Formats: sequence, C-alpha cells, structure tokens
Amino acid sequence: MANLFENVHEKNTVPFRYDIVGSFLRPQVLKDAREQFENGKITQEALTKIEDEEITKLVAKQKEVGLKAVTDGEFRRSYWHLDFFWGFDGVEHVLMDHGYFFHGEETRADSARLSGKIRFNNHPFLAHYKFLKEIAGEDVVAKQTIPAPAQFYAELVRTVNEESVNEIYPDREELYRDIATAYRESILAFYELGCRNVQLDDCTWGMLCDTSFWKNMAGAGYDVNELQSLYLRLNNDSIVDLPEDLIVTTHVCRGNYHSTWATSGGYDPVAKTLFGQENVSAYFLEYDTDRAGDFAPLKEISEGKTVVLGLVSSKTGELEDKEQIIARIKEAAQYVPADHLCLSPQCGFASTEEGNILTEEQQWKKLAFVKEVAEEVWGNA
Repeated sequence: MANLFENVHEKNTVPFRYDIVGSFLRPQVLKDAREQFENGKITQEALTKIEDEEITKLVAKQKEVGLKAVTDGEFRRSYWHLDFFWGFDGVEHVLMDHGYFFHGEETRADSARLSGKIRFNNHPFLAHYKFLKEIAGEDVVAKQTIPAPAQFYAELVRTVNEESVNEIYPDREELYRDIATAYRESILAFYELGCRNVQLDDCTWGMLCDTSFWKNMAGAGYDVNELQSLYLRLNNDSIVDLPEDLIVTTHVCRGNYHSTWATSGGYDPVAKTLFGQENVSAYFLEYDTDRAGDFAPLKEISEGKTVVLGLVSSKTGELEDKEQIIARIKEAAQYVPADHLCLSPQCGFASTEEGNILTEEQQWKKLAFVKEVAEEVWGNA
C-alpha cells in the first residue's frame, strides 16, 4: 500500500503506526463480579477466574482488530494508577475527604499514603503480566502500563498525605531514591517475565501545562520549574541502565474520568524539559481537542524519539472526520519527521473502572478507524 509521506520505513517496534494507550471498557460481567467481591458474595478465586476469562476475550479481540501491541485492558484494576501504588510495601489504601475534581465531576476519594519506607517486594502486577504474556503469545507485544514515578510522588504529597511523607522521610533525598529504586526493580521484574514494552502513564506534565494549576501551586509556595526538574529526575532515575531491548514510552494525560477532563493548556511550558530531556523512546500525547494547543512544542522532541499523536478521542463514540485527522498528521509532520509519527486514541477507554461514556462497539470502531487512517497515511510502514 502506498503512503502519503516519502522516506517512511516499516515500523516493527513499539510504538506501532496504529497503537493504543492501554485501558478498555470493563464488560458488565466483570463489573458485576467486582461488586459481588466487594460485598463478600464471591471469593477472590472466583473473581480472578472471571478476570482471566474476560482478559482472554479482550486480547483475542485486540488481535482481531489488528493491534500489534496488546494489554490486559487494566481489567484487574480499579484505577489506572492507585492499584499500582498500593502494591508497594510501605504504601496504604486510604480515603480522603474529596476525590479529584474534573470538569463537572468528582472522582471517588481513594488515595495512596505512606505507612513505611517504600520497597518493591513481589508486586501483584507481576502475576497480572505473567498471565497476559502467556495468553498474548509471540505474534504481538504484551505491553505493561504503569503510572509514572512522578505521578507516585504527586499522590504521596497530595494534601494531607504529605504529613506521612514528612514523618517517614524527613530527608526528601531518601524518598526520591526509594521511589526510583522501587520502580526500577519492578520494571526489571517485568523484564524477567518477558516484558519488552513498559509505558509510564503521567498526568503531572499535563497539570503543569495548565495555567490555573501554575497559579494555584505558585500561590501555595511551590516553584513550577523546580517541580519540572523533580518530575524529570524521578522518571529518569527510575529507567536508568535498563536492558537495551526494553522499550520505555510515556503517555502524557490531561485527565480521563467518565469522559471528563482535568487540565487544559498547550505543551509549551514543559516542552524543553519533557520532550528534550526525559529518557523515554516515545511519547503518547493527547491532541484530540484544542485544549492541548498546537503542534509547535513538538519541535523540542529530541532526535530519534517517536510521537504517537492522540488525535482520536476515547471520550466519545462519535467517529472523527478522516480528512481532518490526516490533515493534522501532516501538520504535525512539520515538527517531527513523519517516520517518527504514529496514531492512537488520546487516552485509554477506561482509566478507572467506571469507564468513558461510549459503548464497547463504539470502542472497537474507534480502533478500527485508527488503523484505517494509519494505513492510509503510512501504508504498510
């Protein structure tokens, strides 16, 4: 198949020309089972059996739609981030007075708070990945999504959570080292199970893109430039000296809860730091609305890195206009070589178990649309 760009090579490594962020809508049978488990009506063993069955179906469906990288849909999680944090030693599950405030909606009030020193020790996500790897087979990449180290830190110092941080880690340098160490050890443990693609999901940069967030944080005595440096350090220290065949990417999110959003603003404020200095191979970037600004900040993408353009919304079931998506890809190619561009939805379909407001049928049509557009733009590359 021909393509719209010259000098585009076949892409056989992640991220692929058409790709996904990771989460999928939870089937009703899974939602029912989780509710029954929470109410003590079924055992953990029974819940795991249903999770296994639904993940097996999901992986088969991802293959059927043509995806080359697959996930478990985050079907065993309640949240995209908190479940992973709770899996570390020294971290406890707590309820706060309020959840996160999105555009017109508030999330549940769960959070992660320190109860001791942070340590990696047989994290439950390892068993989750082992199952995914086994059912995925060798013809696709079994991708592991985890929240970024910077996101972990942001949760630990969120309002009253910071009191426990100050008590357990009076020396913040020790905290930073323990976060990076726990993350690096967990990533290497995934690698030992055969994982070759880890994605760091990260809302911290999206918050720094929001001018109202800048104002609020500065008013509370924070320096946004210091925060950028700290987030960069935490993320980079966690992925230093990893095996060469392990590809680490990141997804920069602006909030994705029940089809609502949390932050707005172009990437300009963080571009030099995030795009120029974070040591990942690729960026999955939200670009589905004008809230993300224009493509000009992509000029800061350091050489050799890939940008996955999140031009297709996972928040709505309505399909985008194909010609408009193609036009935007061409526009982005003014800043990043077309050979280093890919296409995906802007986020997952269910960052939390509530899921976005669209049907499973619409979800799969979205992914078929992403594949169709990508093949029209890049051909078989």
